[in-house]
Amino acid sequence: MSATDTATAFWVVRPGAGELKSEPLTAVGKEDVLIRALYSGISRGTESLVFNARVPESEFERMQAPFQAGQFPAPVKYGYCNVGRVEQGPDHLLAKTVFCLFPHQDRYVVPAAMVLPVPDNVPAARAVLAANMETAINGVWDAEPMLGERVTIIGAGVVGCLVAYLCSQVAGVEATLVDINPERQAIAEHLGITFCTPDQAPDDQDCVIHASGHPEGLRQALSQVGSEGRVIEMSWFGEGDVSLPLGGAFHSQRLSLRASQVGQLPAKLRPRWDYARRLALALRLLADSRLDALINSESDFAALPELAPTLFAAGSPVLCHRLNYPTSD
Repeated sequence: MSATDTATAFWVVRPGAGELKSEPLTAVGKEDVLIRALYSGISRGTESLVFNARVPESEFERMQAPFQAGQFPAPVKYGYCNVGRVEQGPDHLLAKTVFCLFPHQDRYVVPAAMVLPVPDNVPAARAVLAANMETAINGVWDAEPMLGERVTIIGAGVVGCLVAYLCSQVAGVEATLVDINPERQAIAEHLGITFCTPDQAPDDQDCVIHASGHPEGLRQALSQVGSEGRVIEMSWFGEGDVSLPLGGAFHSQRLSLRASQVGQLPAKLRPRWDYARRLALALRLLADSRLDALINSESDFAALPELAPTLFAAGSPVLCHRLNYPTSD
């Protein structure tokens, strides 16, 4: 088998360990595209749970990525932020730069309907944020920030920053981004967002969106929201249990706590929206060059097995890590 018939992919081979593996490429059908990866992005929140085998058995099916191979907990090929160039396929896509919800792999064949061209005003290197932007869009849809509301976003990871970025563009909304790491202030200010640490966070908020991935962040969200206010939970805790103070203001102030998850569109949008339309919106929203600040780490694809334990460790300073792929054999 020649090099042109094979691909190299990153696999989680056992909890806490990954390897690059060679595998055969499938034949390219009439309705398929062959893509050579340019970049892929690591979605640290979800991929950390996968890498460290913290996906609950009850969620094995629901947490499958579109082109996942293998099964949880391992071995599994997982990921969904791949940007590449079409080398073979329909004329309207040939030589185009496209985004695909594909794992970390240098070449791959998928149905043409499963890729979307990256807009001309969005650099391929920034387009790895598209899946995170999709999650942020869904979170904002679920939160429904209204004109003039006071909205706090807890957790200045990539998704939290993008949610705050989107909320701040709603007319009159006072959006505040909260994180325990004061170094995230520079990124927030770069994006035009007010930042503070938890001890400075404002109270009496109309809506608090939690995206820190830590139980303490959710507890703080419940303490910051005002009477009849709403808390939107965007974090996924995997196998962890979370205790919440529901015996105090939660009932007396009639607070609401609602989950937001990117796997489903909000019910009221489903008659007119589908996943392709949402992803196309996410790609268009990446035209702002300030968003490059969210990609604060990168390496060659070949280095991923060695770097993975650090990238997926708790407390890593990495927001989005971008993998660079060789552009020729």
